[in-house]
Amino acid sequence: MSDAELAIAAAEAGAAVVRARFGQPVELHAKSGRDFATAADLEAEKVILDVLRSARPGDAVLAEESGGGGEAGADRVWLVDPLCGTHNFAARTPLVAVNVALRAGGEVTAAASADPFSGETYWTGGGVARVRVDGTDRPLTPDATVPLVEVNLEPPFANGPGFRATRLLSDVAFNQRFGPRVTSTTLALLWVADGRRAAFLSDSDLRDNVHYAGPVAICRAAGCVVTGLRGQPPYEGAAGIVASADQQTHDALLALVAKQFPGGRQ
Repeated sequence: MSDAELAIAAAEAGAAVVRARFGQPVELHAKSGRDFATAADLEAEKVILDVLRSARPGDAVLAEESGGGGEAGADRVWLVDPLCGTHNFAARTPLVAVNVALRAGGEVTAAASADPFSGETYWTGGGVARVRVDGTDRPLTPDATVPLVEVNLEPPFANGPGFRATRLLSDVAFNQRFGPRVTSTTLALLWVADGRRAAFLSDSDLRDNVHYAGPVAICRAAGCVVTGLRGQPPYEGAAGIVASADQQTHDALLALVAKQFPGGRQ
């Protein structure tokens, strides 16, 4: 089994758990601040890790709920986010995803993001980007003519207080060109790759971030333009992220973001 197919199998196994537990009484496990996990997070992660360790026992793992495992400094590390959208899940809102990605040699070389409710599994491996539904794959095609931009408003904010996404939403120029939306981190990135959104923006630190590794890799493989908030590589420090369907949309968003930084365009 290839790394991409393994990522798909693991993500879909986790998605089956999330789907089965949806709508049941929610058992919360406090983490820090307003953050928490549910029994679905924990069970889905266990199932995913079982799949990965059975097929690749020598690989290391970095999982959201259980942390790291395997040889320190390993060249191959699986990044596991068993339930992106825990707050949505707990509120019985079916906008969630399950993420599994492999980082090998410093790059994400295979990834899968499964939507438990649509039955769609987005994946990449070997430079291709596809979405699988009922066992059939189709290519992902970004489309900037859809004027909707997803903006992540959840803390922590890596570039605050200099940059605030809330200020961007009140910018007249932003609203003249784009329609803001706020749904789910993973799904929003996948929708940019799939032509359902023009762009996604978040002020987050992407380094070893299990929420972003897979969806960002899928976006890049689909041909999206992906940088940090200042146009730098997205994994360069606490860079944040702008993922756009095309360069024109990307340039317009970077110009709007730049207005908040010292010396930015007004």
